[in-house]
Amino acid sequence: MSQAPENEPYVVAFGLVERFSLMSEVAAIDTMRIANRLLGRDVYRWQLLSLNGGPVTASNGIRIECQGGFDVAERADLFFICAGLVPLPDPLSAYHAALQRVARANVALGGLSTGTFLLASAGLLDGYRCTVHWENRPAFMEMFPGIDCTAKVYEIDRDRYTTSGGAASVDLILQIVTRQHGADLAAAIANQLQHDRIRPADEEQRLGNQTFLHPLPGKLRMAIEIMTSHLEAPLATATIAYRTGLSARQLERLFQRYLQVTPARYYMRLRLERARDLLLHTNVPILDVAVATGFTSSSYFSQCYRQAFVQTPSATRRIAVMAGERTEPHGASGGK
Repeated sequence: MSQAPENEPYVVAFGLVERFSLMSEVAAIDTMRIANRLLGRDVYRWQLLSLNGGPVTASNGIRIECQGGFDVAERADLFFICAGLVPLPDPLSAYHAALQRVARANVALGGLSTGTFLLASAGLLDGYRCTVHWENRPAFMEMFPGIDCTAKVYEIDRDRYTTSGGAASVDLILQIVTRQHGADLAAAIANQLQHDRIRPADEEQRLGNQTFLHPLPGKLRMAIEIMTSHLEAPLATATIAYRTGLSARQLERLFQRYLQVTPARYYMRLRLERARDLLLHTNVPILDVAVATGFTSSSYFSQCYRQAFVQTPSATRRIAVMAGERTEPHGASGGK
């Protein structure tokens, strides 16, 4: 970890992208602010920057004044790129050049919310682990298949720091505080924030509508995990049952008892939800979305999708573009 000289504040710069996630940024800053207050001195200092030094509007409409351009971050210890609804902004080449200059200055880099997309597109996550919000992870993996994107709450891999967004910024900064000033200070900050526990780096995100999985029987959870990891090439129910050590009939009974649905129908819903994520959060052609979620026929995909969501895949994509969920031509998402 880059470390400021003794008795000098550790400087964290935040590069704000238009329509960034204000919560992710403020959570990180306030964690450092409380550290300063509890220690009675400024051990952390932060800067708000934009590409050209001008004001930036967050995804909630609040306009933020900045203190300079990204070049200021070349003198920081750690630079977080903060994105949200527009993770791959225009002019993308200018963002890439600015980020690469900061990297060449030996500044540690991080991504808050969908800032991970911008780091990846600039080639600054090659060979590193990273994470991103569960909603955006399918799109990220589709766009950057060579990058190890985990489902963790946050990731620290050498001089790269990425979070899944929102309150995960608190956990990441508390980890930095722990390394620099000890666990007692981190615990005191967490108490000030009413943060009931400091999540470790190896903790998995809670994945949307799968947050209910924990109380389910182990065999059923295992079957769902197998389905989730085989969306592009779906497995037969009998194969899933065999891999969980059950008969097909036993697996059917488990799904009916706890989820009131057959394994096949549950599997289909998982595939269609992944398809909707890709339609909302990427510009991958609709036919490729169908293939990526296990459909060999575009007409059958459209039929199943319409039955599930009462609209066609193309309608979902049009709505996403109109609502600003995607940006053309880059096509990643935000919404944090």
